[in-house]
Amino acid sequence: MLNRIPKILGHLTLVASALLLSQTSLAAEQPGKALAAKIGVPWPAVIGHRGASFDAPEETIPSYALARDLGADYLEMDIQRTKDGVLIALHDDTLGRTTNIAQVYPDRIKDPISSFTLEELKRLDAGSWFNAAYPARARSSYVGLKILTLNEVIDIAEEGENKPGLYIETKVPAQFPGVEADLQAVLAKRGWLDQHPAKTAAKGKVNVANTPGRVVLQTFEKPSLELLHKSMPQVPKVLLLWIGDGYMEASSNVKFEASGAKDKAAFYAGREVKSQGEFAAWMDWAKDHGASGIGPAAVLKHGGDQSYMDMVKPWMTKMAHDRGLVIHPYTVDDAEDYKTLSARGADGFFTNRAAQLLKFYGRPSKESIDTLLRKNGY
Repeated sequence: MLNRIPKILGHLTLVASALLLSQTSLAAEQPGKALAAKIGVPWPAVIGHRGASFDAPEETIPSYALARDLGADYLEMDIQRTKDGVLIALHDDTLGRTTNIAQVYPDRIKDPISSFTLEELKRLDAGSWFNAAYPARARSSYVGLKILTLNEVIDIAEEGENKPGLYIETKVPAQFPGVEADLQAVLAKRGWLDQHPAKTAAKGKVNVANTPGRVVLQTFEKPSLELLHKSMPQVPKVLLLWIGDGYMEASSNVKFEASGAKDKAAFYAGREVKSQGEFAAWMDWAKDHGASGIGPAAVLKHGGDQSYMDMVKPWMTKMAHDRGLVIHPYTVDDAEDYKTLSARGADGFFTNRAAQLLKFYGRPSKESIDTLLRKNGY
């Protein structure tokens, strides 16, 4: 028996070495995990894009309440400002797509959000369009939904057993000078910039709102990123990425109309950044100006109106991770794309289908979408 001890010890040493090597290799394959932990952001992250907007009208009560109750880590929103200075959650800078403005204000269809008071916006129906666009997912309770203020979205985030964080984009910020400071003021007043929030989530529930990464700020605009970092230096920030149109320089200046592409998804799929040096310059700028991460566009396997250019290539994700930047691609709804882009280094996704992404990550909701909508009165 004593003669076998050295052999046994040698075998155990080999096993321990192999295990350590495996763990080291795994860590090397998931650099974003450590980067996310450093800034207090969940990994991998489920970002409810305009709420659970596949199943309910975007940026409305049922959409955000559903994303919260499903277990999304973040409620994502686009912030604009009304004529009377109120921050609201709305994606488009005009109202024609997602409201009944044509009936209520027919002579103002193309007017910007900044020309409307909150009272005027609250007269609009922000839900019926969804029923017309997606009849298979229509609900009579969506008729008459209202545009929400930032404060109302915060109320939704705080009301459930799950405590998601807020992932906030400054939308067309050049139209709203000072919006970054306005955003800071609202978040501070509501306690979302505090280091130690008093409230805690129930055991087993999402608790992102009570972590250092409770708020993530995002923007496509470099000047806005600088202003966000100046007003909220401690808050994680993400620079959203796009090729062409005044953003990252493209390898070709050919426009869609002259490209011969059959649709915009095919056109975008062919768009390439001018060079690795151009991409590196944007990564360096982002890091030097306060970004903790990037939000790159992604090509989707089955195309569609959310399929853009491929900015989640392995060399791109490595370049971003090497600079300490987490990677949250937009907007991804399909398991095949989750798998492909995760393998390339994505640290989470913006998604309209939070239930699908949660299932992919092994965190499925215990209750169905229909059940949760009904519980909230929809």
